[in-house]
Amino acid sequence: MSTETSRPDLDLLNKKFSKLILKQFENRGDQYICVKPADLPTVVEALKNDPSTKYDYFVECVGVDYLTWQHPRDIEGRFEVVYNLYSLHLNERLFIKTAVNEGETIPTLKEIFLGAEYPEREIQDLYGVIFAGNEPVEGERFLLPDDWVGFPLRKDVGLGGEDVVFHDGTEGPAVEDIQMPHAGESFEGTTGSSEISGR
Repeated sequence: MSTETSRPDLDLLNKKFSKLILKQFENRGDQYICVKPADLPTVVEALKNDPSTKYDYFVECVGVDYLTWQHPRDIEGRFEVVYNLYSLHLNERLFIKTAVNEGETIPTLKEIFLGAEYPEREIQDLYGVIFAGNEPVEGERFLLPDDWVGFPLRKDVGLGGEDVVFHDGTEGPAVEDIQMPHAGESFEGTTGSSEISGR
């Protein structure tokens, strides 16, 4: 990593955490850093609490399954989690990447950012990535029905449909007799009991 930048957040990372940062790069105007899962809380807490950076806004975290990806990657591991943090003080955004393989865990950030709790649970439910300190309750799913088997956003899950039981008299993807027009020019189809078209 370089030693001097015009950004206090990158300067802090260079001075205090250069050995923890696996990679630092810019993509389309956004700054990214890659860290090992074990180092994630240390780096994030410093970015949040240091008066020169104040990354005090947790925007989101998302998961990606790279099982079938055949191109170079920024960090090794099948499942990548990308954290999006924002500093109101600096008016800057920083993306932090970490990755794990099947059976490995990522420390939760919910003790640092309470807003991380639900996105982490969503990633657990859909990908099977476990966040230590934010584990799911045995037998309960977060988004999916409790009897759901597997993790539907993994690349090794086959494409197909899942039968859905609708309640309260509904009969399919839309309640009967409700029109749901679509503005897209390429869409034609039916929903409810009415023909719809974007043309």
